[in-house]
Amino acid sequence: MYRPILDPLADSLALSALVAGLPIVTLFLLLGVLRVRAWLSALGALAVALLVSILAYSMPTGQALLTASQGATFALFPLVWTFGTAIWIYRMTVTSGHFDVLRRSFARVSDDQQVQALVIAFCFGSLLEGLAGQGTPVAITTVMLLALGFRPMKAATVALVANTVPAAFGPLGLPITTLARVTDLPTGDLGAMAGRQVPVIALFIPLLLVGMVGGRRGLRRTWHIALACGLSFALAQFLTSNYFAMALADIVAGLVSAVVVTVIARLWPPRRHDDPVIDTAAPAGPGTTVTPGEPSASGGSGRSGRSGAPGGSGGPGRPTEQAVAVAARAEVASDPPDTSVEVWRAYAPYLVIVAIFGLSQVPAIADALNAVTVTFNWPGLHLLTTSGAPSTLPVFRFNWLSSTGTLLVLAGLVTMAILRITPRTAVVTYGQTLASLRWAILTVCGLLALAFVMNGSGQTATLGTWMAGAGGLFALLSPILGWLGVALTGSDTSSNSLFGALQVTAAERAGLDPVLLAAANASGGVVGKMISLQNLTIAASAVGLDGREGDLFRRMFGWSVLLICAMAVLVGLQATPVLSWMVP
Repeated sequence: MYRPILDPLADSLALSALVAGLPIVTLFLLLGVLRVRAWLSALGALAVALLVSILAYSMPTGQALLTASQGATFALFPLVWTFGTAIWIYRMTVTSGHFDVLRRSFARVSDDQQVQALVIAFCFGSLLEGLAGQGTPVAITTVMLLALGFRPMKAATVALVANTVPAAFGPLGLPITTLARVTDLPTGDLGAMAGRQVPVIALFIPLLLVGMVGGRRGLRRTWHIALACGLSFALAQFLTSNYFAMALADIVAGLVSAVVVTVIARLWPPRRHDDPVIDTAAPAGPGTTVTPGEPSASGGSGRSGRSGAPGGSGGPGRPTEQAVAVAARAEVASDPPDTSVEVWRAYAPYLVIVAIFGLSQVPAIADALNAVTVTFNWPGLHLLTTSGAPSTLPVFRFNWLSSTGTLLVLAGLVTMAILRITPRTAVVTYGQTLASLRWAILTVCGLLALAFVMNGSGQTATLGTWMAGAGGLFALLSPILGWLGVALTGSDTSSNSLFGALQVTAAERAGLDPVLLAAANASGGVVGKMISLQNLTIAASAVGLDGREGDLFRRMFGWSVLLICAMAVLVGLQATPVLSWMVP
């Protein structure tokens, strides 16, 4: 039976925290500085975590390896099961040709890429996060953007940034209910508090998205639509989490903001004479390479993966951005209109996903699905917490029927019938999907093994306890702890499980409101999603950029730091009389 010690090195918490942070430093160094491939970075950080746990924390080697094996298995089920199945559904729509129908449909609603980014990545992504989570929004929205002509790197970065503010309440409020369970605080108070923090950041995410897609010019053209999107989302998220049903905050906010964006874009469309930067090429799907002169999914040409200069030539033999924009609009206008039946079939997979996940939350159905959950202790793994109580880490829940991945399989089976995909084609497509994701699967397994080892050995608790020693200043550090937890695990729910109780203990020691700091853990975690290696890997794999997770990390890191600093300032002010009126 292993019991972790918070200060195993010379009874010094600071020194122990310095050593406990080595796996995270290794991960960021390998991925962001040395540009090592993601799976090697994850395995390298895992090796460091195992060495620290065995040498510094005196964790038995067998227990350390068993903890890693449980983390890797958890990565396979439910994470790989979830995002692999989501990408499989997408690939079936490509095989049937209905993704092109979907692309043309979105282009006819608005051929402006900034508006498309808001509707798909932010609004629809929020709906998916509210229903499913676990990487599903990133996996689906990246390939949808790709089909609309976004370059792979831009599609991935937009989807990652958009999948931030919904994370606190998705899927169906699970992060908040988990936080309430580990802290013994009222779920309603925690949801209300998070609903008074996250919407403040949500105001600015749409503006950031349109700036990423079209630069300053694009921001000037669509600032009014982005502002309306942010305001409507933030207001809906605040009202739903505080006065209606916290579990539905992302679903309601995503639907409301989608309607607002569509209406504003029709009534006050972006100026046509000042076109944004339009991507000149995008492959037809994950792993596809487009060579110069070959048509891409967007109707353009050229090699994917590099951005051209705004308004200039995309390179020798390549059209200007404005020429591509005009050509794209001409293509949509000249294409024969798709029949209403084909348009319905193109949207059907996503409508089916929403319907199935919605039905799965009906109490009677949810109880029936959860009734077949198999719960067992990981064989041979015996862990205690730092307080000496039995750890819940070795408990493995195999909820095979209610799992997000299983529900997506059901959605895939319905999609097969609607799109008239034969069973043989569907099985072959699934096999091809898993084969294309082999490095992503290895990366996620290494990453979750790393998180489990750090948690089981006590390294994570050491880091959190050391940060909690800041006293009253901990209000500023509280959201950063949540940010770190999500960056490491890829899940706001997991971060709340790791640090929720610690946040309450630190708040009580510092004389701060425990509800405020516990909610700050969830709110701070949302901006860690964009630099989580799990999400980076899913995004890169979905658009055929395997091996370029380091490039994505460098693009995301600065924005993530900026947003977490803003969240830290907000929480810090809420802990003072300046904004204490925001605390329920």
